[in-house]
Formats: sequence, structure tokens, C-alpha cells
Amino acid sequence: MKTAADRFPALDLARRQADAYGNHAIDEFFAGRITRRELLRYASVIGLSLVGGGVLNAPRASAQGSTKPGAPSSQTIRVAHLTPAGAVDPLTVTDAASLALLNQTGEFLIDDDGEKLMLKPALALSWKPNDKGDVWTFRLRENVKFHDGQPFTAKDVVATFDRLADPASGSAALSVLKGVLSKGGAKAVDEHTVAFHLDAPNGNFPYYVSSDNYNAVILPASYAGGYEKSFIGTGPFKLEKYQPKVGASFVRNPDYWGEKALPERVQFSFYADQQAQLLALQGHQADVMGTFTVQGGAAILNNPDYKAVGVKSSAHRQIHMRNDNPLFKDKRVRQALALSLDRDVLVRGLFKGRAQLGNDSPFAPVFPSSDAGVPQRKIDIAKAKQLLAQAGVPNGFDVTLTTEKYMEIPDLAVVVQNAAKAIGVRINLKVESQSLYYGAGTPGKSDWLDSPLGITDYGHRGVPNVFLNAPLTSTGTWNAAHFRNAQYDQLVAQFVAAVDLASQKKISGQIQTLLLDETPIIIPFFYDQLIAMRKGVNGVRFTALAQLYFDRAVLSA
Repeated sequence: MKTAADRFPALDLARRQADAYGNHAIDEFFAGRITRRELLRYASVIGLSLVGGGVLNAPRASAQGSTKPGAPSSQTIRVAHLTPAGAVDPLTVTDAASLALLNQTGEFLIDDDGEKLMLKPALALSWKPNDKGDVWTFRLRENVKFHDGQPFTAKDVVATFDRLADPASGSAALSVLKGVLSKGGAKAVDEHTVAFHLDAPNGNFPYYVSSDNYNAVILPASYAGGYEKSFIGTGPFKLEKYQPKVGASFVRNPDYWGEKALPERVQFSFYADQQAQLLALQGHQADVMGTFTVQGGAAILNNPDYKAVGVKSSAHRQIHMRNDNPLFKDKRVRQALALSLDRDVLVRGLFKGRAQLGNDSPFAPVFPSSDAGVPQRKIDIAKAKQLLAQAGVPNGFDVTLTTEKYMEIPDLAVVVQNAAKAIGVRINLKVESQSLYYGAGTPGKSDWLDSPLGITDYGHRGVPNVFLNAPLTSTGTWNAAHFRNAQYDQLVAQFVAAVDLASQKKISGQIQTLLLDETPIIIPFFYDQLIAMRKGVNGVRFTALAQLYFDRAVLSA
């Protein structure tokens, strides 16, 4: 769920990308869509040399033609993409750059719709629980083949989830599946039916095997590793070429079980950070860029030649206060810090309105189970000062806030620092790289989990279960707040077990109310997931998890 830290542009990487994939700016120049000055400017940015007559010393790529909507074409969709943090492997990936590559060729049992957070059939046609909610039965799609020609059956689903649920496998999906599904819990009923026998009742289990669990792409039962060599899957595209740290290309799968992909090819070029991606987009080297953020993206947001589109998400920042630290042991101190923040200003200032207010619980407005009737916490300086006085610290205190250099988080840290001054709390900032901040990810070896006050990034999920468990339950693996509350643990167990939405919403209201009172963490907002593209690009689908789908994408002339 963690993403790679921003880095300065790596221009030597851009030079290698141009050598490997051809300089498409030349096509734009010959087509009359950019001037010679723009061509030369882009050449200087990526370091390409010029030869006689002023032509770039790079091979000319074939021009892309337009296509009629709904008809397969010879088009190539070019994507400026962040460089994967490491090896691309469905079992282990956790960064946004890698997970977006998985769904180019791989498919899930269920798709979590990017806009409405509704589940749609994919490799599974239907699913239903038993009365207790601890066994879920899935009926699988027939006549589906992997890219190597193997038929897709229940044994592939069983093998995939046995691998993901195995504590010895190094699976990143254990953050989702631990305590929910154990190895051996998935059983083939027949060739096209699978029953998941859960560790405990779970009303939201379909989300755990959907695209919301980005590690859960279905692989053949015979899969033995080496994913980057094949990107084996059942999807509408199959691997053409993958070069670590350089790029990847995928071509239309002619044997796909569903509607054939419209573009012939999707070509990813890897970049070190958003600024390098923006240069590629503005230099007509790319048609789309993922993981677009408001910070540093004003040139796109205000330019009619491009469009930034977004979906609402549950992605957020958690400001944790260690409940076992003398400074924050009294909940009135924690409440006071939460009351010092003006959330409306944060949404407008940091996200230009492309975010929703947070109410210090993981229940985002996008979740159907969230109880909107719980009163919204608002800034109240007088009340905050009163609470500090009641807690015995009328003159405030000194504390260090530790956080990561990632997206808008350093700016958020400054806002928190300034807001705290108004109530007499003096905050020193320690902003460090993500590798230093997260450390080993275990107590005693992680600034994230050990700091008295910190800010952590949390990516989108389709249901709040992971957010409720890992950071906040007494035994949660991500419990940076060191929050221990038996009533909370019991309510979360009830919420997870609830099968119907009405029951979930009733329990969520109790959880939200408890967290507002205890305030182990502050969640000031939930921000939209954005992508940017040229105005002639249509049909790109994406999710709040930064997954990108290009099978319906078209380029207009």
C-alpha cells in the first residue's frame, strides 16, 4: 500500500527511454502538432543530440492513426509512468507503479469499479455467502484461457490464494488476508466453482479477492515465479517487452475471452518522479500519466490542451499520537490537537478542492457503510485551549513530528505545526525519506511506529476493514498510535462479521463516535485519485488504487 518516494528527475533514465522506445516527439513535429522550437526544447531536456539538418538522432516511430469508437485499431497508447520500486511480482508488490502494471495482463475474480466502488463480475460470474458468512462460494467464468493457452479453472484460483495466504511466501497480501483467509481455505468444488472457507465470518470478503486487493491477480496453478519474463495472465493485453527501469509494452490479446482491446499496444516509459512524467506529457512523448497530484501539476490543471480527471477515494493521511506517550496519554490533549486544524482550508489549499473532509476515523465518505450522521469535527481554538488546561498543560508543550517526504505530506506537516502554535503546542518537524521513516516496519525499528507524533500515507481501499484493523486494533501490525481499546476491538470484529449493509452502517456509527472521543489518530481529509492525459484521449478507466485500464482507450485525431 506504500508508494515510492518522490525523487529528482533522472535525465539519464529519460535518455535511455528515448533510445529504447523511439522519439515520438519527431512524429508530433512532422505532423505539425509541435513547433521546431518545442522539438528542440524537448531534445535539450532529455539530452538527445542533433545531426545535420536539425533532425534528432533517434529512429522515427510510425505515426498513430485515428480510429472509430468501438473498433480495434493500430493505435499505441503511450504512458508516462513512475518507475517500479523493485521487481514486479504479484506476490510482493506494494507500490503504485508496480501494481498498475499487473492489471495490464492480469485479471481478478471481481473488479472494484473505479468510480462507484461497486463490485462487478470478472473471472468470477457470481458469489454468495452461507448464512453465517464464513464460507463464500464463487462461480467461475468458463472458456477462459491464459496467454500461454492453458485453460482457466478452479485449481488456478486455489493455487493463487494458497500462495497469497501462505505466511512463508513473503506475500504482501497478508496485510489483507491475515486472520481472514488461511492457506488451504480455498477449495475447488468443481472445475468452475471455488469455496472460500474463512477464519471468521466476513461480510465484505468479496472485496478481499477483487481488484481492491491488487496482489490477487489470478495466475496459473503451474506458475513457478519469474513473472517479469511473461506477465502471465488472462487479460486483454499480453506482454510484448519488459525492461526494468526503462519501460514495458503490451499488445492486444487476440484470444481474449471478452471484447478485444481497442488499441493494438500500450507502451509504458518509466520516470523517476512526477516532474519528469509531466515533461514527457507536455513534450508529446506520452498520452497519459498516472499518479498525478495537485502538487506541482498546475501547468496541467490550467491548460485546456490537457485534462486531469479524478475519482473519489478513501486514500488519506493519518496523524498518529502515541497513546502510551506521556504527552498524549490524556485524550483531551489529542482532542485539542485535532480541534486546532481547519479542514476546509486544508482541502482547498493542498488539493484545490479535490478531496473530502475527514472526521478522524477511517470511514471515508465513499464507503456505503459510513454513517454520515456522525457530527463533523471542526476547528475550535477556544475549546482546544480549554482541553489542554483541563489536561494540566495550559501552556502547551514541545514535541517532534516525524514524517515522510512524499507528495503533499511535508506541506501538511507545516500546516499542523502552524495550527498547533495557536493552542500553545510547539512542534519541531523531522521530514525524512520514506525508507528512513518506515524503517523495518516493526516496533523498535521504525520511526513510523516509534515516533510520538507522525504523519503516514494510506492508499485507497474499497472497504474500511484494513484501515480499521492494522492501524487501530490492539494487535494491529501498523498501530503507530499504540492504541489499545477493548470496546473498539469488539466493535471492529462485529463490523467485519456483519453481512448486510444496514448492520455495518449501525456499527460504523458506534466506531466513528468512539474514535472521535478517543482521538488516537487525526484523519483530516480523503483525497481524490487523479490521472492526467492529452485532451484527445478517451476511454481510459482507472481506480482509486492507481490501476489503469486501456482496453477501451482511443486517441482522436
